[in-house]
Parts: sequence; C-alpha cells; structure tokens
Amino acid sequence: MAFEGLSEKLNNVFKRLRGKGRLTEADIREAMKEVRMALLEADVNYKVVKEFTNKVTEKAIGADVLESLSPAQTVVKIVNEELTAMMGGDTKKLDLSNPPAVIMLVGLQGAGKTTNCAKLAGLLKKQNGKRPLLAACDIYRPAAIEQLETVGKQLDIPVFQMGKENPVNIAKAALSHAKKHGNDVVLLDTAGRLHIDEELMNELKDIKEAVSPNEIILTVDAMTGQDAVRAASAFDDALGITGVLLTKLDGDARGGAALSIRSVTGKPIKYVGTGEKLDMIEPFHPDRMAGRILGMGDVLTLIEKAEQTVNEKKALEAAEKLRQNRFTLSDYLDQMEQLKNMGDLGDLAAMIPGMDAKALKGAKIDDKTMARQEAVIRSMTPKERDNPQIINASRKKRIAAGSGTSVVDVNRVLKQHEAMQQMMKQLSGKKMRKLQKKFGSMGGMSKMPGMGGFPGGFGF
Repeated sequence: MAFEGLSEKLNNVFKRLRGKGRLTEADIREAMKEVRMALLEADVNYKVVKEFTNKVTEKAIGADVLESLSPAQTVVKIVNEELTAMMGGDTKKLDLSNPPAVIMLVGLQGAGKTTNCAKLAGLLKKQNGKRPLLAACDIYRPAAIEQLETVGKQLDIPVFQMGKENPVNIAKAALSHAKKHGNDVVLLDTAGRLHIDEELMNELKDIKEAVSPNEIILTVDAMTGQDAVRAASAFDDALGITGVLLTKLDGDARGGAALSIRSVTGKPIKYVGTGEKLDMIEPFHPDRMAGRILGMGDVLTLIEKAEQTVNEKKALEAAEKLRQNRFTLSDYLDQMEQLKNMGDLGDLAAMIPGMDAKALKGAKIDDKTMARQEAVIRSMTPKERDNPQIINASRKKRIAAGSGTSVVDVNRVLKQHEAMQQMMKQLSGKKMRKLQKKFGSMGGMSKMPGMGGFPGGFGF
C-alpha cells in the first residue's frame, strides 16, 4: 500500500502527542524531529522535508495551539494542511478546451506510458463522456504499436497508427483524423528511452511544435522515488510539462515521489495509477491523499469507486433481501462479481476512517477461489439457488461434477451463504436500522455491496 510506512510512523508520533494532554514547545520540536525522519525514510526530497517541518513547527508553536483544549488534534490539522499544500493543494484537471484537445504523454521507458495512455483515455471516456483517439507515435520500441492496439481494443477505443512513419507526421495525421471522425480528445503515446538524451527531447519538441498540445503529461514510476522527481525536472526544463501521471503508486510503500514532485518542479500530479487493471487510474486529490496518510480515511474516493463498480439497483435489491432474509445464492453471486471489481481490501480499508488498513494488508480478492465459487453457484438450478436447503448429497455430487470442483467446495459455498444469512438475522430489526443509519451518515457507504459479507469468506 502507498505511504504504508510513513502513515504508521506519523500516527505513532501523534499518538504520543495525544497522550500528553497539554503540549510544550519542546514537545512539538521533538515530534517534528520524528516527522522529519519519517519523511526522509519515505524518500521525500530533503529540501521539501526541511521546508515542510519548518512551516509546521512555526504554526504549531503558536499560542493558539499550545493554549487550545486539544493541542494534539490541532497539530494533526496543521500537518494535514501542510501535507495537502506540499502535494499541490487543489485537484488539477486536464485542459480539454478547443476540441479535439491534444494530450501528449511523455516519459522514460518502463514507466508504463503506453498502458496508462490507454487507461487515461478509458477514464475520460467513462467519466467525462469523451470520444478519445489513441495515436501510436512510438515507432522505436518493439511491439509498442501492437500493445497500444491491444489495450485500445480492450477499452473499445480507436487507435490511429501509421507504422514506422515519422512521429511528427503521425501526430499531425492523428489530429486531422480526429477532426474528421468526431474524436474530441487525442492522446499521443510518444517514444521513451532508458535515459534522457538530446535525440529524444528534440523529437518531443518537434511533436509539441507541430500539434500544440493542450497538455504535456509526464508519466513516471512512483517506485523509482527521487529518480522520478529528477526525471520530472529534466522533462519540464526541456518541454514545459503541464502535469504528471504517477504510475505504480499502489506498489510504492514509501511515497517519496508523490510528496516531492510538486514542491520540486512546481508541476501538479494530475493522475495516479493504482493497479494493473485498465480501470485502475484515478484523479489525484492532494487533500484526500493527505487524509489517507494521516489515517483519516478517504470516504469520497471510496464512494466514487463504489459508484463506478457497483450496480446501485442490484445493491439496493440485495439490501432489501438481506433485511427480509431472502438473500439467495443468485444474489450472493451478484455481490461477489461486484466486490471483486473493488480491488485490494487493504487499499479500501485505508479509505475508511478508523479502519485498521494494516490488518487487511495484502487481502486481495482471491480470483481462483472466487472462480470456483462462481462455478459452483452457476452449476446449480434456479430452484437450488433460491432454496439451498433442498441440496442433498446427490445434488451436491451433481453440482460438483458440473462445476469441475469437489463436494467440499460446494459445502463451503453453502456454509458461507448460510453464515451470511445468520449474521443478517442477528442484525435485523432495530440493529439493522442502527447500522443503516450509521452507514448513511457516511454519505453513501450503504451502497457498497456485500460489506456485511466479509466474515463469510468470499475467498480471502
């Protein structure tokens, strides 16, 4: 999980501050020393760390903090505000004016530029209703064009390519093609190198001059830490980038690049890649990320993720059936299918205020176990799904044979479904209403599928 180590260290510092009741200037300075070390260990740029801790210390030793009723909470508030400012403050959107808007993606080889070019196109199509066109301008890397066509096909997004033609000509032709065919966004997948060189930069400058892009987005690998920051500075000096797409943030436990790039380059992180799947990309919200780092959660992103992956009508129907204890195996199957699209449970837990994300670290949905469970349920007749109590020994053998599993697997699915029903019985009536009220106050969490089903297993 991103920022895992930093989050744990910061929360330990604040825990000790809360234990003191009232704070002295010495308490705050000592705490800031620990914060400084935590940030440096997270691979945050030294100058950024120094500026950050100086600002927090200056604000925290003010009379308003030391004399407040809850000084430790006030210090956390100041750290939250400064972390948000360090990462850019406000969310920065893409400039999509004057269609077809041109977004030029640049970066070194290995950062995931081609895949994330398609991911970004898919996001713009899904969330902004755009009609994007992908343009294959990387004519050097073997299979780069084929890779872009493959991911484009998976996302149902057209790809414009001219083989090994000059990249500048490809970019201009892609723009003309977009105008003729009604594409309102053109994303240019440009060539990268293993290192920054003059030849690469000259080609990118020629493309920039030829098509005057609305945005020049640098794609960098979060896991390279300060190398990512140095790459951002070099590309900005040569091209004048407008923003950064930070990939593999889910695999970077330190988070130094995300915390340093804006302060060092002055350029905002606009998007982050959060996983390998083609829908695992999201806008970067500095305030929400600061909340995750400090253990405050990120309910807004969680709700947005749920709304994108959950069929709301089915979720409401399932909730009603749970209340009435009519939750069938068909409903159970629907919930599993929606839940597995939610991703890493540890990352989801980090978005819920007060949830121990560390306890769910690595608790990914087990695709193989999930597939077995789905096969078992699909092998049942509609009558068996609605009335699992009729499934006797001979039916279990038939279901196991039809699903390519064992009777043990069939029994496991039945027991998990029964356990879920028993739990919901216990939560019926007044308890259920209290639970609904609690989740409702979080602004839509009750829409999430199968939240009560975690104890049942789902193959974790």
